[in-house]
Amino acid sequence: MAKSLYETLEVNEKSTNDEIKKAYRKLARKYHPDVNKDPKAEEKFKEINAAYEVLGDKNKKQQYDQHGDSMFGGQNFHDFAQGQSAGVDLNDILSQMFGGNSGFSQQGGFGGFNQVNLDSNAQINIAFDVSIKGGKQNISLDNDSFDIKIPEGIKDGQKIRAKGKGKHYQGQRGDLIIKVNIAPSIEYKRDDLNLNKSFDLSLKTAFFGGKVNIQTIHKDITLKVPQNTKQNQKFRVKNLGVLNRKDGSKGDLYLQANIILPKLKELDNDFIESLKAHLPD
Repeated sequence: MAKSLYETLEVNEKSTNDEIKKAYRKLARKYHPDVNKDPKAEEKFKEINAAYEVLGDKNKKQQYDQHGDSMFGGQNFHDFAQGQSAGVDLNDILSQMFGGNSGFSQQGGFGGFNQVNLDSNAQINIAFDVSIKGGKQNISLDNDSFDIKIPEGIKDGQKIRAKGKGKHYQGQRGDLIIKVNIAPSIEYKRDDLNLNKSFDLSLKTAFFGGKVNIQTIHKDITLKVPQNTKQNQKFRVKNLGVLNRKDGSKGDLYLQANIILPKLKELDNDFIESLKAHLPD
C-alpha cells in the first residue's frame, strides 16, 4: 500500500513523532516561499504542510496508515495535489477526508511559520550571587514544578528558554521563555565583566601596610595593602570578576579601601596629645 505522505516528509512508517516533526521543520524551512524563491517551492511547501497535518496528528495518521494513498483516489499525494485546481485549498480537502476542522487552517492555512505560537513567557528574580556564580532555580507554573539552570555570568534582563514547558496544542508543546531579573547587591556593583566591592581598612594598616582577609563571591582572599594607602584607593584582583560566556575568560574584581578612623574616646589621652602635637596640619 503506497504511503506517499511519508515520502513527502522523507520519513517512513516506523519514524517516531519527534522524527516526523524534525523532518517537517527541516523541509518547511527549506521550501518556505520567503526563503526559497524557486517558483515550485510554494507548492512543495503546501505539500509538506499538508503531509504533516496528517502524520503529525495521531488519529489522522492512524487512518492514513490503514488506508494509504487510496484516500487520494489511488494517486500518490504529489500527483493528487498537482491535480487540484489553483482555487482549491488542500487543507480543506484533508479536513473533509479525515473529519473535523484542520488545525492548520484554524491558525492561518499552510504557513508553517504562521502556526499558533506555543511559547509562553515568565519572569523570575534571582540573587546577585547566583547571577555571578550560576546555579539552579525552581519554578512553579500551572501546577508544574521544575528546576532551570541559571548560567554563570547571566545579565539582568537576559532570557532563558525552558524546552517543552510552554503551551500545548495538537500534541505539540512550546517553550517557556523566562526573563531573568537580578536583585541588586548591597555589597557589589557590576560593570560588565568586572565587579566592584568596598572593604574596611583600619587606620593603622592604611598607615603602615599589612594584610587584610576579604570574602569575595568566588573565594576568600588575603589582600596585601601597602603603606600610606589612601581613602577609596582601588586594588585590582585578576580573574575574580564575571565569566565571559563567549571565551571562558573572567573579568576582574576591584576592591576599594574604606579607611575606618578610630574614635578618640577609645584612645589613650597621652596618645591623643601626642597626635595633636605631631600630626601635620
